[in-house]
Amino acid sequence: MGVASEKDASEAMKLCVFDLRRGQTEGQELDKILFFYPADLPLSTQLSVIGLSEGLVTFTRIFSPEAPCEVIEAERHSHVFYEAEPDIWMVMVVEKESEAIWRVDALRRVLKEVHTLFVMFHGSARALVDRDPSGGLVRTHLYYFIMDFLSAFEKRSPLEYCCWDFSIGTKLQLPNFRDSLKERGTLQMLTVGREAAIEVQSLVAVLESCAGDTLCYSLTMFQDLLVSTNLSPIDTVNLFTYAVLRLTPLALSHGASSWSHSRKADTACNTSTGALLLNSGPAAEQYYNSSDASPLLRHNYPLVRPLQHSKWSKGKDGFLTTDIWGRDVNSLVPTCPTIWLRQTEEKMYILAYQHRGLTVILLIPVSSVSGEQGIAMLKQQILENASLKMLKVEERLSRGWGGENAYHVSGYRYLLVDGDRYISRASPPGKVTTLTKVSNFYFS
Repeated sequence: MGVASEKDASEAMKLCVFDLRRGQTEGQELDKILFFYPADLPLSTQLSVIGLSEGLVTFTRIFSPEAPCEVIEAERHSHVFYEAEPDIWMVMVVEKESEAIWRVDALRRVLKEVHTLFVMFHGSARALVDRDPSGGLVRTHLYYFIMDFLSAFEKRSPLEYCCWDFSIGTKLQLPNFRDSLKERGTLQMLTVGREAAIEVQSLVAVLESCAGDTLCYSLTMFQDLLVSTNLSPIDTVNLFTYAVLRLTPLALSHGASSWSHSRKADTACNTSTGALLLNSGPAAEQYYNSSDASPLLRHNYPLVRPLQHSKWSKGKDGFLTTDIWGRDVNSLVPTCPTIWLRQTEEKMYILAYQHRGLTVILLIPVSSVSGEQGIAMLKQQILENASLKMLKVEERLSRGWGGENAYHVSGYRYLLVDGDRYISRASPPGKVTTLTKVSNFYFS
Protein backbone atom coordinates (compact mmCIF):
# COMPACT_ATOMS: atom_id res chain seq x y z
CA MET A 1 0.00 0.00 0.00
CA GLY A 2 1.55 3.24 -1.11
CA VAL A 3 1.06 6.76 0.12
CA ALA A 4 -1.97 7.21 -2.08
CA SER A 5 -3.74 4.25 -0.54
CA GLU A 6 -3.01 5.55 2.94
CA LYS A 7 -4.60 8.90 2.11
CA ASP A 8 -7.64 7.13 0.67
CA ALA A 9 -7.91 4.98 3.79
CA SER A 10 -7.24 7.77 6.30
CA GLU A 11 -10.96 8.42 6.82
CA ALA A 12 -11.99 4.75 6.61
CA MET A 13 -9.66 3.40 9.29
CA LYS A 14 -7.10 4.60 11.82
CA LEU A 15 -5.08 2.27 14.01
CA CYS A 16 -2.88 3.35 16.88
CA VAL A 17 -0.87 1.92 19.78
CA PHE A 18 -0.10 4.09 22.80
CA ASP A 19 1.39 3.71 26.27
CA LEU A 20 -0.44 5.35 29.16
CA ARG A 21 2.74 5.31 31.27
CA ARG A 22 4.50 7.67 28.86
CA GLY A 23 3.97 11.29 27.91
CA GLN A 24 1.97 12.30 30.98
CA THR A 25 3.74 15.64 31.50
CA GLU A 26 2.76 18.74 29.54
CA GLY A 27 4.72 19.10 26.33
CA GLN A 28 5.66 15.40 26.25
CA GLU A 29 2.36 14.03 24.93
CA LEU A 30 3.90 12.71 21.69
CA ASP A 31 6.03 10.31 23.68
CA LYS A 32 3.03 8.08 24.39
CA ILE A 33 2.51 7.29 20.68
CA LEU A 34 4.10 3.94 19.80
CA PHE A 35 2.42 3.43 16.42
CA PHE A 36 -0.07 5.25 14.23
CA TYR A 37 -1.67 4.39 10.90
CA PRO A 38 -1.89 6.16 8.50
CA ALA A 39 1.61 7.37 9.34
CA ASP A 40 1.41 10.55 7.26
CA LEU A 41 -1.48 12.10 9.18
CA PRO A 42 -0.54 15.39 10.89
CA LEU A 43 0.79 14.90 14.41
CA SER A 44 -2.01 17.11 15.70
CA THR A 45 -4.54 14.63 14.27
CA GLN A 46 -2.70 11.68 15.77
CA LEU A 47 -2.65 13.38 19.17
CA SER A 48 -6.35 14.18 18.87
CA VAL A 49 -7.26 10.53 18.20
CA ILE A 50 -5.06 9.23 21.00
CA GLY A 51 -6.16 11.96 23.42
CA LEU A 52 -9.81 11.07 22.85
CA SER A 53 -9.04 7.37 23.24
CA GLU A 54 -7.11 7.95 26.46
CA GLY A 55 -9.95 10.06 27.82
CA LEU A 56 -12.52 7.35 27.07
CA VAL A 57 -10.36 4.70 28.72
CA THR A 58 -9.85 6.85 31.81
CA PHE A 59 -13.55 7.74 32.06
CA THR A 60 -14.86 4.18 31.69
CA ARG A 61 -12.35 2.91 34.25
CA ILE A 62 -14.22 4.96 36.87
CA PHE A 63 -17.25 2.71 36.46
CA SER A 64 -15.48 -0.52 35.48
CA PRO A 65 -11.89 -0.59 36.81
CA GLU A 66 -11.23 -4.19 35.75
CA ALA A 67 -12.82 -3.98 32.31
CA PRO A 68 -12.64 -0.53 30.67
CA CYS A 69 -14.35 0.27 27.40
CA GLU A 70 -14.23 -2.13 24.48
CA VAL A 71 -16.33 -0.25 21.92
CA ILE A 72 -17.63 3.30 21.61
CA GLU A 73 -20.23 3.93 18.89
CA ALA A 74 -20.32 7.49 17.56
CA GLU A 75 -22.54 8.84 14.78
CA ARG A 76 -19.98 8.34 12.02
CA HIS A 77 -17.32 6.12 13.56
CA SER A 78 -16.83 3.04 15.70
CA HIS A 79 -13.95 3.16 18.20
CA VAL A 80 -12.67 -0.33 19.04
CA PHE A 81 -10.37 -0.72 22.07
CA TYR A 82 -8.04 -3.52 23.11
CA GLU A 83 -5.70 -3.39 26.11
CA ALA A 84 -2.90 -5.53 24.68
CA GLU A 85 -0.71 -5.26 27.80
CA PRO A 86 -1.12 -3.35 31.08
CA ASP A 87 -1.45 0.34 30.06
CA ILE A 88 -0.56 -0.40 26.42
CA TRP A 89 -3.66 0.14 24.31
CA MET A 90 -4.50 -0.59 20.69
CA VAL A 91 -7.35 1.40 19.17
CA MET A 92 -9.02 1.09 15.79
CA VAL A 93 -11.30 3.85 14.53
CA VAL A 94 -13.44 2.80 11.55
CA GLU A 95 -15.83 4.88 9.53
CA LYS A 96 -19.37 3.53 9.40
CA GLU A 97 -20.70 2.50 6.01
CA SER A 98 -24.34 2.22 5.04
CA GLU A 99 -23.79 -0.94 3.01
CA ALA A 100 -21.69 -2.82 5.57
CA ILE A 101 -22.19 -3.53 9.26
CA TRP A 102 -18.87 -4.05 11.01
CA ARG A 103 -18.43 -7.15 13.10
CA VAL A 104 -17.11 -5.21 16.09
CA ASP A 105 -15.97 -8.29 17.99
CA ALA A 106 -14.08 -9.36 14.87
CA LEU A 107 -12.37 -5.96 14.76
CA ARG A 108 -11.17 -6.46 18.35
CA ARG A 109 -9.89 -9.86 17.31
CA VAL A 110 -7.88 -8.18 14.54
CA LEU A 111 -6.14 -6.07 17.19
CA LYS A 112 -5.63 -9.10 19.41
CA GLU A 113 -4.16 -11.08 16.51
CA VAL A 114 -1.69 -8.33 15.68
CA HIS A 115 -0.50 -8.27 19.28
CA THR A 116 -0.31 -12.03 19.85
CA LEU A 117 1.68 -12.54 16.64
CA PHE A 118 3.94 -9.62 17.57
CA VAL A 119 4.65 -11.15 21.00
CA MET A 120 5.28 -14.57 19.45
CA PHE A 121 8.14 -13.14 17.39
CA HIS A 122 9.41 -10.14 19.36
CA GLY A 123 8.32 -10.63 22.95
CA SER A 124 6.10 -8.16 24.82
CA ALA A 125 5.97 -4.49 23.88
CA ARG A 126 6.58 -3.58 27.51
CA ALA A 127 9.82 -5.57 27.54
CA LEU A 128 10.99 -3.67 24.44
CA VAL A 129 10.13 -0.36 26.14
CA ASP A 130 12.12 -1.40 29.21
CA ARG A 131 15.11 -2.36 27.04
CA ASP A 132 15.08 1.03 25.32
CA PRO A 133 13.24 3.67 27.40
CA SER A 134 13.53 6.17 24.54
CA GLY A 135 10.86 4.13 22.72
CA GLY A 136 12.81 3.81 19.50
CA LEU A 137 13.14 0.04 19.72
CA VAL A 138 9.47 -0.72 20.29
CA ARG A 139 8.35 1.87 17.69
CA THR A 140 10.59 0.40 15.03
CA HIS A 141 9.41 -3.16 15.66
CA LEU A 142 5.74 -2.18 15.86
CA TYR A 143 5.91 -0.04 12.75
CA TYR A 144 7.36 -2.65 10.42
CA PHE A 145 5.37 -5.51 11.93
CA ILE A 146 1.98 -3.83 11.72
CA MET A 147 2.65 -2.35 8.28
CA ASP A 148 3.65 -5.81 7.03
CA PHE A 149 0.49 -7.18 8.64
CA LEU A 150 -1.68 -4.64 6.81
CA SER A 151 0.13 -4.59 3.47
CA ALA A 152 0.65 -8.34 3.20
CA PHE A 153 -3.00 -8.98 2.40
CA GLU A 154 -4.04 -8.54 -1.20
CA LYS A 155 -7.32 -9.17 -2.95
CA ARG A 156 -7.61 -12.64 -4.46
CA SER A 157 -10.27 -14.75 -6.03
CA PRO A 158 -12.58 -16.43 -3.49
CA LEU A 159 -10.90 -19.79 -4.15
CA GLU A 160 -7.50 -18.46 -3.06
CA TYR A 161 -8.33 -17.38 0.48
CA CYS A 162 -5.44 -18.82 2.47
CA CYS A 163 -5.62 -15.93 4.91
CA TRP A 164 -7.91 -13.07 5.87
CA ASP A 165 -8.13 -10.23 3.40
CA PHE A 166 -7.68 -6.56 4.29
CA SER A 167 -6.95 -4.76 1.04
CA ILE A 168 -9.23 -4.20 -1.94
CA GLY A 169 -7.63 -1.76 -4.35
CA THR A 170 -6.90 1.34 -2.29
CA LYS A 171 -9.33 0.43 0.49
CA LEU A 172 -8.89 -1.73 3.57
CA GLN A 173 -11.44 -4.53 3.76
CA LEU A 174 -12.46 -5.02 7.40
CA PRO A 175 -14.62 -7.83 8.84
CA ASN A 176 -18.33 -7.25 8.28
CA PHE A 177 -21.45 -9.40 8.29
CA ARG A 178 -22.01 -9.13 4.55
CA ASP A 179 -18.65 -10.27 3.19
CA SER A 180 -16.74 -11.89 6.04
CA LEU A 181 -17.43 -15.23 7.69
CA LYS A 182 -14.11 -15.90 9.40
CA GLU A 183 -13.44 -15.95 13.10
CA ARG A 184 -9.96 -14.84 14.05
CA GLY A 185 -8.24 -16.45 16.97
CA THR A 186 -9.75 -19.84 16.19
CA LEU A 187 -8.66 -23.06 14.51
CA GLN A 188 -10.13 -24.80 11.50
CA MET A 189 -9.87 -28.55 12.03
CA LEU A 190 -9.69 -31.44 9.57
CA THR A 191 -12.08 -34.25 10.41
CA VAL A 192 -10.15 -37.55 10.23
CA GLY A 193 -11.10 -41.18 10.72
CA ARG A 194 -9.75 -43.55 13.35
CA GLU A 195 -7.05 -45.12 11.16
CA ALA A 196 -5.78 -41.74 9.98
CA ALA A 197 -5.68 -40.48 13.56
CA ILE A 198 -3.57 -43.49 14.59
CA GLU A 199 -1.16 -42.82 11.70
CA VAL A 200 -0.80 -39.17 12.76
CA GLN A 201 -0.24 -40.17 16.38
CA SER A 202 2.47 -42.60 15.28
CA LEU A 203 4.14 -39.82 13.24
CA VAL A 204 4.18 -37.50 16.25
CA ALA A 205 5.84 -40.23 18.35
CA VAL A 206 8.55 -40.67 15.71
CA LEU A 207 9.20 -36.93 15.57
CA GLU A 208 9.53 -36.77 19.35
CA SER A 209 11.99 -39.65 19.28
CA CYS A 210 14.13 -37.73 16.77
CA ALA A 211 14.58 -35.01 19.40
CA GLY A 212 15.85 -37.53 21.94
CA ASP A 213 15.38 -36.47 25.56
CA THR A 214 14.56 -32.90 24.57
CA LEU A 215 10.99 -31.81 25.22
CA CYS A 216 9.59 -30.69 21.86
CA TYR A 217 6.23 -29.67 20.44
CA SER A 218 4.65 -30.37 17.08
CA LEU A 219 1.80 -29.08 14.94
CA THR A 220 0.52 -31.06 11.96
CA MET A 221 -1.61 -29.51 9.22
CA PHE A 222 -3.21 -30.72 6.00
CA GLN A 223 -3.76 -27.92 3.50
CA ASP A 224 -4.97 -25.04 5.73
CA LEU A 225 -6.57 -27.27 8.36
CA LEU A 226 -5.22 -28.43 11.71
CA VAL A 227 -4.80 -32.16 12.20
CA SER A 228 -2.83 -32.59 15.43
CA THR A 229 -0.83 -30.65 18.03
CA ASN A 230 0.51 -30.96 21.58
CA LEU A 231 0.87 -27.21 22.11
CA SER A 232 -1.22 -25.18 24.55
CA PRO A 233 -4.43 -23.72 23.04
CA ILE A 234 -3.09 -20.14 22.81
CA ASP A 235 0.23 -21.23 21.27
CA THR A 236 -1.64 -23.51 18.86
CA VAL A 237 -3.81 -20.63 17.66
CA ASN A 238 -0.80 -18.34 17.21
CA LEU A 239 1.33 -20.84 15.28
CA PHE A 240 -1.66 -22.03 13.24
CA THR A 241 -2.44 -18.44 12.26
CA TYR A 242 1.12 -17.82 11.11
CA ALA A 243 1.28 -21.15 9.26
CA VAL A 244 -1.88 -20.30 7.29
CA LEU A 245 -0.44 -16.90 6.45
CA ARG A 246 3.03 -18.02 5.38
CA LEU A 247 3.82 -21.74 5.58
CA THR A 248 1.06 -23.87 4.06
CA PRO A 249 1.26 -25.03 0.42
CA LEU A 250 -1.34 -22.45 -0.66
CA ALA A 251 0.52 -19.65 1.14
CA LEU A 252 3.83 -20.67 -0.47
CA SER A 253 2.37 -21.01 -3.95
CA HIS A 254 0.71 -17.63 -3.70
CA GLY A 255 3.90 -16.03 -2.38
CA ALA A 256 5.92 -17.46 -5.24
CA SER A 257 3.51 -15.98 -7.79
CA SER A 258 3.32 -12.53 -6.21
CA TRP A 259 6.96 -11.43 -5.83
CA SER A 260 6.22 -8.18 -7.63
CA HIS A 261 3.51 -7.35 -5.10
CA SER A 262 6.00 -8.04 -2.33
CA ARG A 263 8.45 -5.56 -3.85
CA LYS A 264 5.68 -2.95 -4.05
CA ALA A 265 4.72 -3.59 -0.42
CA ASP A 266 8.32 -3.10 0.72
CA THR A 267 8.54 0.10 -1.30
CA ALA A 268 5.29 1.33 0.19
CA CYS A 269 6.58 0.63 3.68
CA ASN A 270 9.71 2.68 3.03
CA THR A 271 7.79 5.46 1.28
CA SER A 272 5.41 5.72 4.19
CA THR A 273 8.34 5.96 6.58
CA GLY A 274 9.67 8.85 4.55
CA ALA A 275 6.27 10.52 4.78
CA LEU A 276 6.71 10.66 8.54
CA LEU A 277 9.52 13.14 8.07
CA LEU A 278 7.12 15.59 6.43
CA ASN A 279 6.06 16.37 9.99
CA SER A 280 9.50 17.73 10.79
CA GLY A 281 10.23 20.07 13.65
CA PRO A 282 10.71 19.90 17.41
CA ALA A 283 7.49 17.93 18.01
CA ALA A 284 8.38 15.28 15.45
CA GLU A 285 11.91 15.08 16.82
CA GLN A 286 10.47 14.50 20.28
CA TYR A 287 8.19 11.77 18.93
CA TYR A 288 11.10 9.92 17.41
CA ASN A 289 13.51 10.71 20.24
CA SER A 290 16.16 11.92 17.86
CA SER A 291 17.63 15.28 16.95
CA ASP A 292 18.67 14.19 13.48
CA ALA A 293 16.21 11.68 12.01
CA SER A 294 13.59 9.08 12.75
CA PRO A 295 14.90 5.78 14.13
CA LEU A 296 12.66 4.14 11.57
CA LEU A 297 15.03 5.47 8.93
CA ARG A 298 18.24 5.08 10.91
CA HIS A 299 17.27 1.48 11.46
CA ASN A 300 20.02 0.77 14.00
CA TYR A 301 18.01 -1.96 15.68
CA PRO A 302 18.25 -5.67 14.78
CA LEU A 303 15.02 -6.21 12.88
CA VAL A 304 13.12 -9.38 12.00
CA ARG A 305 10.08 -9.03 9.72
CA PRO A 306 8.35 -12.45 9.78
CA LEU A 307 5.22 -11.24 7.94
CA GLN A 308 7.04 -10.19 4.79
CA HIS A 309 5.64 -11.74 1.63
CA SER A 310 7.50 -14.34 -0.46
CA LYS A 311 10.24 -14.96 2.09
CA TRP A 312 9.57 -18.66 2.70
CA SER A 313 10.35 -21.42 0.22
CA LYS A 314 10.55 -25.19 0.17
CA GLY A 315 14.03 -26.68 -0.04
CA LYS A 316 15.04 -29.81 -1.92
CA ASP A 317 15.02 -31.79 1.32
CA GLY A 318 11.40 -30.83 2.03
CA PHE A 319 12.17 -28.38 4.85
CA LEU A 320 10.88 -24.83 4.57
CA THR A 321 13.56 -22.18 4.65
CA THR A 322 13.76 -18.40 4.95
CA ASP A 323 16.43 -15.72 5.40
CA ILE A 324 14.15 -13.45 7.44
CA TRP A 325 16.19 -14.18 10.57
CA GLY A 326 19.47 -13.48 8.75
CA ARG A 327 22.33 -15.80 7.82
CA ASP A 328 25.21 -17.42 9.62
CA VAL A 329 28.27 -15.27 8.96
CA ASN A 330 30.65 -18.19 8.43
CA SER A 331 28.52 -20.54 6.31
CA LEU A 332 25.93 -18.14 4.80
CA VAL A 333 23.28 -20.70 5.84
CA PRO A 334 19.97 -18.99 6.78
CA THR A 335 19.56 -18.71 10.54
CA CYS A 336 16.86 -21.03 11.88
CA PRO A 337 13.64 -19.10 12.68
CA THR A 338 12.59 -18.72 16.32
CA ILE A 339 9.42 -17.86 18.21
CA TRP A 340 8.41 -17.36 21.84
CA LEU A 341 5.85 -19.70 23.37
CA ARG A 342 3.19 -17.85 25.31
CA GLN A 343 2.53 -20.53 27.93
CA THR A 344 6.10 -21.49 28.87
CA GLU A 345 7.83 -18.25 27.75
CA GLU A 346 10.48 -20.41 26.07
CA LYS A 347 12.30 -19.41 22.90
CA MET A 348 11.90 -22.17 20.31
CA TYR A 349 13.41 -23.04 16.95
CA ILE A 350 10.86 -23.66 14.16
CA LEU A 351 11.49 -26.64 11.88
CA ALA A 352 8.82 -26.95 9.19
CA TYR A 353 8.70 -29.91 6.79
CA GLN A 354 6.27 -30.13 3.89
CA HIS A 355 5.20 -32.95 1.60
CA ARG A 356 2.43 -32.05 -0.83
CA GLY A 357 -0.56 -31.00 1.30
CA LEU A 358 1.03 -32.02 4.61
CA THR A 359 2.91 -29.48 6.74
CA VAL A 360 4.59 -30.63 9.95
CA ILE A 361 6.06 -28.04 12.31
CA LEU A 362 8.44 -29.09 15.08
CA LEU A 363 9.41 -26.71 17.89
CA ILE A 364 12.69 -27.29 19.74
CA PRO A 365 13.95 -25.22 22.73
CA VAL A 366 16.81 -22.96 21.68
CA SER A 367 18.60 -23.79 24.93
CA SER A 368 18.73 -27.52 24.06
CA VAL A 369 20.31 -27.29 20.61
CA SER A 370 23.91 -26.34 19.80
CA GLY A 371 23.21 -23.71 17.18
CA GLU A 372 22.88 -24.32 13.44
CA GLN A 373 25.01 -27.46 13.60
CA GLY A 374 22.58 -29.03 16.06
CA ILE A 375 19.66 -28.01 13.84
CA ALA A 376 21.29 -29.65 10.81
CA MET A 377 21.76 -32.89 12.76
CA LEU A 378 18.15 -32.87 13.89
CA LYS A 379 16.92 -32.33 10.33
CA GLN A 380 18.97 -35.32 9.22
CA GLN A 381 17.40 -37.43 11.97
CA ILE A 382 13.93 -36.42 10.81
CA LEU A 383 14.71 -37.22 7.16
CA GLU A 384 16.08 -40.65 8.06
CA ASN A 385 13.39 -41.68 10.54
CA ALA A 386 10.20 -39.75 9.78
CA SER A 387 10.08 -38.81 6.08
CA LEU A 388 8.51 -42.12 5.00
CA LYS A 389 5.96 -41.87 7.78
CA MET A 390 5.03 -38.31 6.68
CA LEU A 391 4.58 -39.54 3.11
CA LYS A 392 2.14 -42.23 4.27
CA VAL A 393 0.21 -39.81 6.47
CA GLU A 394 -0.17 -37.37 3.56
CA GLU A 395 -1.47 -40.12 1.29
CA ARG A 396 -4.04 -41.25 3.86
CA LEU A 397 -5.25 -37.72 4.59
CA SER A 398 -5.51 -36.96 0.86
CA ARG A 399 -7.71 -40.01 0.29
CA GLY A 400 -10.08 -39.00 3.08
CA TRP A 401 -10.25 -35.28 2.28
CA GLY A 402 -13.48 -34.08 0.70
CA GLY A 403 -11.94 -30.94 -0.78
CA GLU A 404 -12.36 -27.29 0.15
CA ASN A 405 -16.16 -27.55 -0.10
CA ALA A 406 -16.39 -30.60 2.17
CA TYR A 407 -18.08 -28.60 4.94
CA HIS A 408 -20.41 -26.65 2.65
CA VAL A 409 -24.10 -26.62 3.65
CA SER A 410 -26.11 -26.11 0.49
CA GLY A 411 -28.06 -22.87 0.41
CA TYR A 412 -26.69 -21.40 3.65
CA ARG A 413 -24.00 -19.06 4.89
CA TYR A 414 -22.93 -20.07 8.36
CA LEU A 415 -20.31 -19.47 11.02
CA LEU A 416 -19.97 -21.92 13.91
CA VAL A 417 -17.69 -20.98 16.81
CA ASP A 418 -16.71 -23.06 19.81
CA GLY A 419 -15.13 -20.44 22.06
CA ASP A 420 -14.08 -22.94 24.72
CA ARG A 421 -11.96 -24.96 22.30
CA TYR A 422 -10.94 -22.08 19.98
CA ILE A 423 -12.48 -23.87 16.99
CA SER A 424 -14.59 -22.43 14.19
CA ARG A 425 -16.11 -23.61 10.95
CA ALA A 426 -17.66 -21.45 8.25
CA SER A 427 -19.04 -21.54 4.76
CA PRO A 428 -16.22 -22.08 2.24
CA PRO A 429 -14.89 -18.71 0.99
CA GLY A 430 -15.71 -19.59 -2.59
CA LYS A 431 -19.37 -20.08 -1.67
CA VAL A 432 -19.96 -17.08 0.59
CA THR A 433 -20.70 -14.49 -2.11
CA THR A 434 -22.74 -16.84 -4.32
CA LEU A 435 -25.32 -17.97 -1.79
CA THR A 436 -28.72 -16.29 -1.89
CA LYS A 437 -30.08 -17.56 1.42
CA VAL A 438 -28.32 -15.95 4.36
CA SER A 439 -28.25 -17.77 7.66
CA ASN A 440 -25.63 -16.95 10.26
CA PHE A 441 -25.16 -19.16 13.27
CA TYR A 442 -22.92 -18.10 16.12
CA PHE A 443 -22.28 -20.23 19.18
CA SER A 444 -19.84 -19.29 21.94
